Amino acid sequence: MGYANGLLCPLGKQPLLSFGVISDVQYADIDDGSSFLGVPRYYRHSVSVLQRAVKKWNQEKPKFVLNFGDIVDGYCPKDQSMIAVKKIVDEFDKFNGTVYHMIGNHCLYNLPRKDLLPLLRIPGHDGHAYFDFSPTPEYRFVILDAYDISAIGWPEDHPNTLKAKKVLQEKNPNSDKNSPSGLVGVARRFLMFNGGVGKKQLEWLDHVLQEATKLNQNVIVCCHLPLDPGASSFAALLWNYDEVMDVIHRYSCVKVCMGGHDHKGGQSVDSHGVHHRVLEAALECPPGTDSFGHIDAFDDRLLLFGTDRMKSTEMVFRH
Repeated sequence: MGYANGLLCPLGKQPLLSFGVISDVQYADIDDGSSFLGVPRYYRHSVSVLQRAVKKWNQEKPKFVLNFGDIVDGYCPKDQSMIAVKKIVDEFDKFNGTVYHMIGNHCLYNLPRKDLLPLLRIPGHDGHAYFDFSPTPEYRFVILDAYDISAIGWPEDHPNTLKAKKVLQEKNPNSDKNSPSGLVGVARRFLMFNGGVGKKQLEWLDHVLQEATKLNQNVIVCCHLPLDPGASSFAALLWNYDEVMDVIHRYSCVKVCMGGHDHKGGQSVDSHGVHHRVLEAALECPPGTDSFGHIDAFDDRLLLFGTDRMKSTEMVFRH
């Protein structure tokens, strides 16, 4: 039995579940622009990409949708932030099912956590945005809070803000903490628009993976920031991706890590056989093109069926 896009499903098998994926919509009611690297960005068109995604998902009927963060752009005028976020949430809500949101840096440029998390209905606690869920007995999804330790989103005097500023002061000598100038290799990740996972979240992750191992579940780890240098630009990585992966690599249950943030997308398989897939951004789709997809999950692989800029990908698990 075959699928479109050159992907093959395991012979005679039906997926255990299907789910939709999209990342980095970064809508704003402003004229088109470009990134600091000169890549075109289509701020108003990105909502059209989302609308077409929701229409397609409602036809395909996936069990849920994962949004990998950055629903509104940092250039959105701040007096329009709440309106813009609500507009995009309303578009997601047209999907006939549950949408699980992650927060990204652009979300936090627009609204503080205390306002953002309720709007996105993120089931975190104490202002944190990490959680897990199991849509079928065979699978568990772990959603990380990439901006747990961050200089954006928390109050100025919050311990996590102070920790983040200390990291940036120690790791990035530039006066502009969003500049990687002079930073080499993976050290280029120590930028203000990235963030880190705190100690409590790491302990929580370890506990969740222990439980998933006992239940013999396949685990998919989802995070706005990429977790592997082989799948991402160095400047887009989670600050302490190495600590997170040290926890993940203790367990064989984690099969795939997925992320956004690095708009060009990417993929790799790390030394422990874990797949890493960074999703191509909806924001950078020229008018009339798209970047979204759905994933069929089997007991031994994920099949991502992408649209236009989002590349279809087969991820076969190493047992």
